[in-house]
Amino acid sequence: MQRLGTLRRNPDLKWRQSPESVLELTAKQSAILEAAARLVKGGGRVVYATCSVLEAENEAIVRSFLAAHPNFRLIPAEQVLAEQKIEVPSLPAEGGMFALFPHLHQTDGFFAAVLERTQ
Repeated sequence: MQRLGTLRRNPDLKWRQSPESVLELTAKQSAILEAAARLVKGGGRVVYATCSVLEAENEAIVRSFLAAHPNFRLIPAEQVLAEQKIEVPSLPAEGGMFALFPHLHQTDGFFAAVLERTQ
């Protein structure tokens, strides 16, 4: 399924989305994150990333996951990029999460959050 982050290239997507389809996707995305997190050892990281611009598919899932998993913490996107020596002018990050938006960055929509297991 094409994601809303590709709306710039696929404008017809807005007519094929519904609240029900977003709800179905968020349930799947949460389940995928849960499954991936079970495989992460202490000190290990998992990257939750989507090609979506919807808060329900991005920040909301990360916030919910962190609330349910006190043994994980959000690693700020700025820190992760600096560790990799990647410079991004005016990093679009909210609360340590990374986002790109078509109208601001002339790219597809994209979201990422780095979650680290603390124990």
